[in-house]
Amino acid sequence: MDNIFSGIISSKTRIKLLIRFFFNPGTKSYLRELAKEFDVSTNSIREELNQLTRTNLLISEKSGRQVHYKANKDHPIFPELKSMVSKVMGIDQVIDGIVGRLGDIESAYLIDDYAEGKDSGIIDLLLVGNIDQFHLNDLSRKTERYIKRKIRTVVVNREEFNDFFPKLKTRPCIMIWEKQ
Repeated sequence: MDNIFSGIISSKTRIKLLIRFFFNPGTKSYLRELAKEFDVSTNSIREELNQLTRTNLLISEKSGRQVHYKANKDHPIFPELKSMVSKVMGIDQVIDGIVGRLGDIESAYLIDDYAEGKDSGIIDLLLVGNIDQFHLNDLSRKTERYIKRKIRTVVVNREEFNDFFPKLKTRPCIMIWEKQ
């Protein structure tokens, strides 16, 4: 957990919660789900969720017997926290180091764990465009060493993407880059 947050936030659980909720602000989670995912007690999670809710960084919503939590997008420091979380997860380096240098790329999507804000150590990217695989592999290896995470890529052309898109909508997915 050696990242920019660990020097300013002493609670590893709070850091994980910030990453979980502020990387993909559309994510909602509940107490037991988070305790299982982070492998910590429900009391530890509850204490941190209560603190983050009291400071209005998180919003809680009751759904039946469960209370779901999500990032408060209206909080004044929401944009800064979201940016910091992206840096912690290395996504800014993936965009700068890979996507921005590939040339003929239309869009890039983060899929699965990282799209849900889960720092699993493997970043799954879906790249749409006409990309030189050798150049992509070289850029990926260099970026992996810098961010200390593995990068898995799937490259498709526009037609393949259009066929794949309905399946993509059933998985966690965030567009992280698009050609202007």
